[in-house]
Amino acid sequence: MMTLHWIAATLALLLGAWQLARPKGGLWHRRLGWAWVIAMAITALSSFGIYSAMPLFGTFGPIHLLSLWTLICLVIAVIAARRKQLGVHRGFVVGAYLGLLGAGIGAFAPGRLLGNLVF
Repeated sequence: MMTLHWIAATLALLLGAWQLARPKGGLWHRRLGWAWVIAMAITALSSFGIYSAMPLFGTFGPIHLLSLWTLICLVIAVIAARRKQLGVHRGFVVGAYLGLLGAGIGAFAPGRLLGNLVF
């Protein structure tokens, strides 16, 4: 589960950076956007199979609340894009991407798996 999680997260990180840097709209924006949404959804869903170091409820911890929020943001962002509510779409997509960046940085904190591997 952890391998799927970090592969999807890395893909979402790269696709998201590409999407933010490129012109908006058009066929490629939509195609890569769907790939990003799927990568983000896999990242969020796979997190529920990873035990939390700070459990609040069973094996679930605070990061799992952020995963749930990410799934909600993705749904809102897709609906907003389909309704041509581009400001709402942009806000939820950029917010979800910033959350991914924050979670990625947090993964390197001391005591976390990546933090222990790197430091």
